[in-house]
Amino acid sequence: MAGTVAERDALVSAALPPPRGSGTGTGTKDGAGAAAAAGVSRTGPLRQAPAGRGCREGLRLHLPQRSPFYLQKIEDGHLNNSLGSPVQADVYFPRLIVPFCGHIKGGMRPGKKILVMGIVDLNPESFGISLTCGESEDPPADVAIELKAVFTDRQFVRNSCVAGEWGEEQSSIPYFPFIPDQPFRVEILCEHPRFRIFVDGHQLFDFYHRIETLSAIDTIKINGDLQLTKLG
Repeated sequence: MAGTVAERDALVSAALPPPRGSGTGTGTKDGAGAAAAAGVSRTGPLRQAPAGRGCREGLRLHLPQRSPFYLQKIEDGHLNNSLGSPVQADVYFPRLIVPFCGHIKGGMRPGKKILVMGIVDLNPESFGISLTCGESEDPPADVAIELKAVFTDRQFVRNSCVAGEWGEEQSSIPYFPFIPDQPFRVEILCEHPRFRIFVDGHQLFDFYHRIETLSAIDTIKINGDLQLTKLG
């Protein structure tokens, strides 16, 4: 009878899970590590993280709801960036691509502001920011305002082009605001008679409208020796 009880106790003991802190020579912690290495756990196979979380290939960026930009992937590997749409979208690039061309939803109007933030290249020659009436190259779209920072002359010039004719260039500034390899913030505020230009929070100059239909100014173009970090 004792032998029968001993055999029964041995069977019950084998069926029960081992107590915490014990194991078959490896201990609970080592046993868990071995289970993880084998891809299993006490409750079943280890679950892999969903694709797109924590992996670069599935990187997803949600833009703030208040952001006037949305970004989308297009076939040529660049970003098509549109202003004025409070939506979220997937971004498959680590930063905005230069040269850049984006659509301003609804065009410009009094009170609307365009924000461009970036970092000047280490050895820059120039960079430009333009607001245009469309993106046509042939015939060229009208340019409501072109801002061009020229580092060799330390000038921040502006001009416009209407019906293929460039107007009078303006270059007067109190100081040159850009520094190689340093970040900057340019704001273009549209008012009834003019654009008002701010750099790093300081007003530099005004540029009076040469195109009267502000809503037709629906495209922003950026090129030159800089990296873009934010548009808004």
